[in-house]
Amino acid sequence: MKKLLLSIGAATLISVSAFAQIPNSGFENWTTVGSYTNPTSWGTMNNATATYSIYTSAAGTPGSPGSYYLKLTSKTTGTTVTNGIAVSGVIDSVNMKAKSGFPYNMQPVSLTGKWQHMIYGSSQGSVKAILTKWNVGLSKRDTIATAAQTLAGMAMSWANFTINFTYLSGAMPDSCIIELKASGSNPTNNDYLWVDNLAFVGSVTGIQKQESFLNGLGVYPNPSTESLNMNLNLKSQQQITIELVDMNGKLVRSKNVGIVQGESTQTINVAGLAKGCYSIKVIGEQAIEIRKIVIE
Repeated sequence: MKKLLLSIGAATLISVSAFAQIPNSGFENWTTVGSYTNPTSWGTMNNATATYSIYTSAAGTPGSPGSYYLKLTSKTTGTTVTNGIAVSGVIDSVNMKAKSGFPYNMQPVSLTGKWQHMIYGSSQGSVKAILTKWNVGLSKRDTIATAAQTLAGMAMSWANFTINFTYLSGAMPDSCIIELKASGSNPTNNDYLWVDNLAFVGSVTGIQKQESFLNGLGVYPNPSTESLNMNLNLKSQQQITIELVDMNGKLVRSKNVGIVQGESTQTINVAGLAKGCYSIKVIGEQAIEIRKIVIE
């Protein structure tokens, strides 16, 4: 296979090639579970919504390419709307988070695929991949790299997407989780995300610190007790998500900021969280800024 050496800015030297190690990446295989089907090797919210005879995940046809694709749709179930979510592994249907992923030990440049999507409210869905490695000494998982993008606008026909990974460490990962969401934190009935032909592309051969997408980031008060403020100053317009994680890597707060540019102030409520050290992540379209904070 021929390989082309490229440079992304001054940050990363890569060797471009394609390799498919995502289980059921084209969603061609489906497993029957009672009254519904799930994409094989993927977890969905169907097990939680089946009691209503409503399903947030289904096989669409024809695929692009292939026979099938994954249809995720947020649906009204009782008095709430259940987000259409799929994860490459096992999902916890109570907190709607991934419990496990799949073994993976490479350093890709990007997650690629095809999608169609639309929302009926104002809470956009997302596509995210996380590479992790088990830390034997601390008995926890370390995040090696993240590729995350909040959906924007609509894609009413099949469109290609490429989401670059941001590497926080040069260590080789041992696991990956891919998370697909039809809606954001406030789902609306019939929000949808269709996905097909997922793949990892490229192989990172030299990891260096990436240039920040921020001109400045202020986090205060630190330590904090009730609320945490962030003064952001972005170099260019882009989608921003803010996450607060504890020392075990568990996500405890998140905020989908949306598209912002220039200076803005964002606030996250931290009241009721256990005292201790946390990491605040400001996630841009191609990079992440991390700050350590203390909650008292």
